[in-house]
Amino acid sequence: MSGDGTHAVHAGLPDPVPGQPFLPGPVFAAPYHLDPDAGPGQNGYGRPDNPTRRGLEAAIGSLEGGQVRAFASGQAAITALLLGVLRTGDTVALPADGYFPVRAFAEGTLRGLGVSTILVPTAGPYPALTGVRLVLIETPANPGLDVCDVRAMADAAHAAGALLAVDNTTATPLGQRPLDLGADVVVASGTKALTGHSDVLLGYVATGDEGLLEKITTWRTQTGGIPGAFDCWLAHRSLATLDLRLARQTANAGAVAAMLSARDDVTGVRWPGLPDDPSFEIASRQMRRIPGVVSFDLGSASRVADFLKRSKLVFAATSFGGLHTTADRRAQWGDDTAEGFVRLSCGIEDTDDLLADLAAALA
Repeated sequence: MSGDGTHAVHAGLPDPVPGQPFLPGPVFAAPYHLDPDAGPGQNGYGRPDNPTRRGLEAAIGSLEGGQVRAFASGQAAITALLLGVLRTGDTVALPADGYFPVRAFAEGTLRGLGVSTILVPTAGPYPALTGVRLVLIETPANPGLDVCDVRAMADAAHAAGALLAVDNTTATPLGQRPLDLGADVVVASGTKALTGHSDVLLGYVATGDEGLLEKITTWRTQTGGIPGAFDCWLAHRSLATLDLRLARQTANAGAVAAMLSARDDVTGVRWPGLPDDPSFEIASRQMRRIPGVVSFDLGSASRVADFLKRSKLVFAATSFGGLHTTADRRAQWGDDTAEGFVRLSCGIEDTDDLLADLAAALA
């Protein structure tokens, strides 16, 4: 198998044709020409059919190790999985410390459809899964960065007759491949590190299960939550630098986590790559690289605001995984965190510059 950089650069590209671009431009079409006798071929109508979207799906699929369906956002992908699989009377297990809109969706929509929810911390302990239809884990969890043993959870879920879905947003497929660890399906937001330029909203579902793929494809076709052709083209273009971006982000996160851990005025530093982090042992076993997200506590909302105002390099913004270092106070978005809890996403700035800026902003 080729290395990560080679794989990312060539993922999903068509065979070389003299005179044609490496990555064909986006196809903007709603209807396509039909064969007057046979009707639609590979392309009939833009909602189910778009060659630019198929190229992106092939690229992500080669990285995740499964077949992919792209969606307009990560939340669209997750809700497509939940609504495409779950039925009245089913029970779903969701991460208590994961992406909060998923819990809000369960409370506001799934409950009304007669679907019960169990909330479980990513680090466990996990209850017996008897009667559970679907288990969704997010590892590393956003924003607390706990890690779950994917292989152990796959074994437990399958023993109970449940499917295991893994939200792979934070890690990306170059950080871990949940399908290889026994998961049935991967969901992710491509808005974050996968595309990494803070200019695309994207989500996807990946699976090796043909029956599950058919359900997800039918759901998307009938509900229409597709990404646009230009967004798909931007995303595919951005994949080429994924290995390079992740390498710098990981290096920056390691240096930042070490620096913050040494300060008396910063508490609760979490990064799964730190040897003393609670998630280090599991992360070291199942992850190929640790993402560029660090979390910590500055003690109060006012100190977080002061830190963000003083920093010259850290942009105050939500989301993570982009080229620029960003940070936000998660309690303002509804996460169950302390008022001074910060999620910092390391960008690709020079490490020494970033460390100096953070030290000055905290002084």
